[in-house]
Amino acid sequence: MVLVADGGSTKCDWVVLDQKGMVILETKTKGLNPSVFQEETLSSRLHANLELQQIKGKISQVEFYGAGCGTKIPTQRLKRILESYFSKATVLVEEDTMAAVKALKQHPSIVCILGTGSNVCFYDGEKINNPVASLGYIIMDEASGNFFGKKLLQDYFYRKMPKETAEAFEQKFDLNPDEIKEHLYQRENPNAYLANFASFIFTQKEINPYFYHILKEGIVEFIENRILLFEESNKYPIHFVGSIAHFSKAIIKESLRERGLELGEIIKRPITHLITHHQNKISNGVKEN
Repeated sequence: MVLVADGGSTKCDWVVLDQKGMVILETKTKGLNPSVFQEETLSSRLHANLELQQIKGKISQVEFYGAGCGTKIPTQRLKRILESYFSKATVLVEEDTMAAVKALKQHPSIVCILGTGSNVCFYDGEKINNPVASLGYIIMDEASGNFFGKKLLQDYFYRKMPKETAEAFEQKFDLNPDEIKEHLYQRENPNAYLANFASFIFTQKEINPYFYHILKEGIVEFIENRILLFEESNKYPIHFVGSIAHFSKAIIKESLRERGLELGEIIKRPITHLITHHQNKISNGVKEN
């Protein structure tokens, strides 16, 4: 059986396929970003899922695509944990952009991720190219949940947030400064904590002018800092994957059009398309590797 995983900092989706490509299990764990979490946390989050625990001895292959897996050391750390847990399986660990590529049509294109964090690459039809290393939520992550959550907190405490919006924000979250600093500087996964505040934008009845301004500013920054780095950006479609991209579809389309760039697909959850990708390989007689 093949186990396919799409992992972020907040959560990880897992799907088990049998030899015929039938889905026999879909489950979730908390996020397994090896660039954010220590080995003990990664291991405990994996062990906490009873469904995976019951089936782990039957898994022959694991394909894990995740945030934080774009550099060697954290990728090796997570690979060791997965190999130890799924002891009878061969394990592949790749960055989340590869999941996005496989979830799409696999033609040359720019592929972007906008979820808890953000990332981008150019796929030339065979391999991923990214001239700039992603340095994570403190330095980069434009237009991510983390980015927008940080912006909301800044505007609230700098008193730039409209009064009505600020009152609703107060009702939804614990905005005690000590509580916020505890999460940001003492606890694990501050990027996911910040991203949680971004949900405030997308659970409102409408994208008011204030929310529109925040989203537009972040998406434009992402386009100018990350997408336009690629000379291929004006030659190929630009695809997006992730919940932030899904909810910001209209603004993304507008911002790309203003720069003469072509929007491709926007996919909320790549795991659904990864399942189809593997099923197609099996039906075409392509051996899983």
